[in-house]
This record gives sequence, structure tokens and C-alpha cells, in this order.
Amino acid sequence: MTANLIVSELSKKYDSFSALVPTSFQLKTGKITTLSGPNGSGKTTFLSCVSGLVRPSSGTVTVDGFDLYKNEVEFHRRLVFVPDVPRFYLELTAWEHLQFIAMANGVMENFDQRAQILLEKLDLWETRDLFPHNFSRGMRLKMGLALALIRPFSVLLLDEPTSALDTAGVELLTNELQHLREQGVTILLSTHDKVLMTQLGDCHLRIHHGLIETD
Repeated sequence: MTANLIVSELSKKYDSFSALVPTSFQLKTGKITTLSGPNGSGKTTFLSCVSGLVRPSSGTVTVDGFDLYKNEVEFHRRLVFVPDVPRFYLELTAWEHLQFIAMANGVMENFDQRAQILLEKLDLWETRDLFPHNFSRGMRLKMGLALALIRPFSVLLLDEPTSALDTAGVELLTNELQHLREQGVTILLSTHDKVLMTQLGDCHLRIHHGLIETD
């Protein structure tokens, strides 16, 4: 089985503080890897560096052979990151956000139908003409997931995706991640939820004081 996300000697320092110790690993295509660790251990920093949201101090990240900084456009066509607190444009409604992402990724074919199905599945259809920065935290997480799912990708990063979801939302997310895995998507998610780790995790990583280890 091939690896489509490869991290090599990735690290992050803030002055003299090492938020992420140099780490290397590969994620196999079509597998779900969970990342766990105590609060403040470096999970969000790590995911932010892998996604390019935060520039690492050293190391490389590639997806399908495309380097995060040498082939930035192709890299971001293949990897999507849903943070624990998604941010939105103040001027765009939920529906307009989806249109914007679909247009930016050149996937407007059958957009109306795909977007409606997606929003109905996430219980956001009735709020499609509202501004998502006014949504509850759980709704924001679902909207962040919708923005990821409206476009193609081969790697999905999720930071605490169930932290503000109700029981129905967690079940929906679990089913969607299982479906994505069946389609060959590589998934890395940080979570404290041991049930979610048991249900979904093909592989497990643990981080403590910025050091990542394989469980």
C-alpha cells in the first residue's frame, strides 16, 4: 500500500520553545489515523504545519509527491484541513461559501444538486442563506466539513471534529469518514474521543510535549 502523505523532519519553534519536535512519518492511502494527546501537547500546531496554515521551522510535507512549498497549488488541490474553529468570510452566506470553494476548485458541474444534498445531510439546508459566522460552534464545524466535501481531495485533516457535535452529528461524521476511507481518502484526525479512535482508527499517533510517537 502506498503512502500519499509524507512528513519528513517537520518541526516548529517559537523562539526557544519547541512546540513540535522534528518528526517523520508516512500515512497510507485509504487509512484513518488518529492523533491524541493532552491539551497543549502540540496537536493543533502539528496539523497547522502539515496543512501549511503555519509555516514550520524545518522539514517537508508532500501529498501525492507534491511539496507543500515547492508545489503549493497542486499540494492544496489534494489536501484539505478542517480546523476545530473554522473561520468564514463575513460577506458570504453558507451557500455562497460553497459556491466560492467549488468555483475555486473548478468543480461547478451539478453544483446546486451536490450542495443541496450535502447541506441536507449536515442539517444545514434551512440555514443556507445565513452567514455562518453567526452559527453555533457545532454548526460551524459542520459548515467547515461541508466546505471540505464540496471539492475533491485525497488527504483530509481534522482537528477535534466532534468537540461541539451532538450525538447525531458524531454519528453523521463517523459514517462520512468511513465512506471517504472506502473511496481511498487518507484521513488524519486529532481527537480525545476514545470511542471514535476505536471505531475509526486504523493507525494511532500520540503527541506529548511536541513529540509524536506511534501507539
